[in-house]
Amino acid sequence: METAILARHPQRNGARWSGNPANVEKAMKLIDPIVAFHAELQEIRRDIHAHPELCFEEHRTAEVVARKLEEWGIPVVRGLGGTGVLGIIRNGRSERTIGLRADMDALPVQEINTFAHKSKHSGKMHACGHDGHTAMLLGAARYLAQHRNFDGTVYLIFQPAEEGGGGAKRMMDEGLFEKYPMQAVFGMHNWPGAPVGSFGVTAGPMMASSNEFELTIRGKGSHAAQPYKGIDPIMTAVQIAQGWQTIVSRNCNPVDAAVLSITQIHAGSATNIIPDEARMIGTVRTFSTEVLDLIEQRMRDIASHTAAAFDAQVEFQFHRNYPPLINHPEQTAFAVEVMASVVGAENVDAHVEPTMGAEDFAFMLQEKPGCYVFIGNGDGAHRDGGHGAGPCNLHNPSYDFNDALLPIGATYWVRLAEAWLRVS
Repeated sequence: METAILARHPQRNGARWSGNPANVEKAMKLIDPIVAFHAELQEIRRDIHAHPELCFEEHRTAEVVARKLEEWGIPVVRGLGGTGVLGIIRNGRSERTIGLRADMDALPVQEINTFAHKSKHSGKMHACGHDGHTAMLLGAARYLAQHRNFDGTVYLIFQPAEEGGGGAKRMMDEGLFEKYPMQAVFGMHNWPGAPVGSFGVTAGPMMASSNEFELTIRGKGSHAAQPYKGIDPIMTAVQIAQGWQTIVSRNCNPVDAAVLSITQIHAGSATNIIPDEARMIGTVRTFSTEVLDLIEQRMRDIASHTAAAFDAQVEFQFHRNYPPLINHPEQTAFAVEVMASVVGAENVDAHVEPTMGAEDFAFMLQEKPGCYVFIGNGDGAHRDGGHGAGPCNLHNPSYDFNDALLPIGATYWVRLAEAWLRVS
């Protein structure tokens, strides 16, 4: 995921999301050959974890993926979206198609775990579980290639640069959907805090848009003992910041969730100098474009008018990174049925609470119908000895993907593809 997200409190949305682990294990119906392949999948996952690569640098990871697919007789397209890999499995005569997507990139995080598969690259870490996402899709690829209990085409999308690089959009810009038509696309992300063997999803908005802003306030420097001789950009920034904080509470409809967070303020160099310039940087998150349009316009208006009142000048930049991730109702209902067939209906929360985190799979869902789901990653007790003292949360230097998910996620991918491309 593009942004740090705190582990969700499992009990907030009812018993299904916090289900009894014993019941979960009893309800699971995993594919035996995938379970038998678990040890090798774990080895692949931990190898990728030990060799993390940042967005658009996933050369080694892409090569690992491509070689495995080729080893299993799956045709491969390399270099789509820079370092992306596309596997293609065809069977039968049907023209039906489905896309399954996993992300491959790591984060610029210094890992503090010391177990054997810790990162070998300083300042780089698989702190969001993309190593596990890649391994789960590889597990599904192997089974689908060997058994081919479907009629149609499965596209295996191994995407680069989810963490802020917009790799999904780049793959699309380079012809992903034009060259390889897909009727629907599906994605999956691990979710710390939710028990292993559980899934969560919701139709409609599930993740927020990700947007950045930067405001530069230009005043007139002066001696701090003679502020009347200058124009104070710091005080102007303070007034603008306070004004911005009224946008969500006073301009947005209370039923429309939104976040406006100022995360950086930069100004000044000495205690006795009022500087010429101040900068404010932060993020805005919404579940709809209409709310985002409103917030951006109000930010511009408040900044410009407040600065004018203080005789200061402002330059405002607003960057829309990722759109909101909106699951399509029909495909979500379809995915819920498949998840229930794998782990039991009692372990699938079909109305999971949306998050203000962001995901560039949203770009794909703008172009194709589909669904993005969460798969429970457990509470962190799975981690090998030598893990960091921090929580097993996404984007945390103590995080590690739970290898118990590998056969569960791979089974879900297989059952999803087989159900979509059902043999008549």
